[in-house]
Amino acid sequence: MSDFAVLVVNLGSPASTDPADVRRYLDEFLMDPYVLDVPTPLRALIVKGFILPARPAKSAEAYAQIWTEEGSPLVVISERTRAALEARMGVPVGLAMRYGQPSIERGIDDLLARCAPGTSVVVVPMYPQYAMASTTTVEEAVERVLTSRGVAHRFVDPFYADPGYLDAVAAVMREHLPGNVQHVLFSYHGIPKRHLRKTDPTSGHCLRSADCCSTPSEAHATCYRYQSLETTRALAEHLGLHDGAYSYSFQSRLGGGWLQPFTDIVLAELPKRGITRLAVVCPSFVADCLETLEEIAMRGRETFLEAGGSSFTYLPCLNDDPRWIAALARLCSAVPAAP
Repeated sequence: MSDFAVLVVNLGSPASTDPADVRRYLDEFLMDPYVLDVPTPLRALIVKGFILPARPAKSAEAYAQIWTEEGSPLVVISERTRAALEARMGVPVGLAMRYGQPSIERGIDDLLARCAPGTSVVVVPMYPQYAMASTTTVEEAVERVLTSRGVAHRFVDPFYADPGYLDAVAAVMREHLPGNVQHVLFSYHGIPKRHLRKTDPTSGHCLRSADCCSTPSEAHATCYRYQSLETTRALAEHLGLHDGAYSYSFQSRLGGGWLQPFTDIVLAELPKRGITRLAVVCPSFVADCLETLEEIAMRGRETFLEAGGSSFTYLPCLNDDPRWIAALARLCSAVPAAP
């Protein structure tokens, strides 16, 4: 038996496309104080009073467009990733979702049932770039459960600049990039600007100047925007994209005060600049999901083509690509032993 096991954790998905299941999922997700970071009474009013009465039906329609016979693409792909990683590493690998099923408690207990007593756990939040609404909420939830079980554990750090991750993304991009593409758009999940300020350890760097991301600072270790820009720069270099041949944007905004530029606005404006043949990649996601398959590959395509674009190519996520599995195995093996 191995002396360590691995737990991979992603965001999650509704149990089905039934609006009732979507409502339960959205309630759990949006009531997370790391996601909607306002006082609990106000959060409850916003979520239960304004979002949940109407949003589940609309979201259910979106999920129905991408749902497979096996279920949610994110859960199905994550399970394939788990199995491939376990086969490559030769250690037990478990899967959990921050919201929905398999829950973190269930994922941990199922994993520990396959481990010898005293086995430590390497936890992988499956988010390349750090954000409190993804990385931190996973780490705190997992920490709580593993500590209650008396299990030693350690976390894989955000891997936005990891050579293996970058090589794998670049390889997948090359395989799907059309030869006549004019421009590549790197679209990242959006977050509120206030999240950057909250996680800034200096309390005075992030978003305080126009060049904050190009000015060295310890704040970069927890800055989602900086890490997204670094991933973009590195991938552009891997692919030999010159300035002007690529740009970045942020999608999935909810309300005002979010990181810009907004992906939907950029998609509508690019044809006006003469860019009619576009490819879009989403490097903040390692597995295809609602935000990539429906928001970008479907709605994003429609936005771009209706604005005058002639060719739109969505470049898939890493999913269970063998090159990503190899990189993920190296990330897990490189984490120092738990104390």
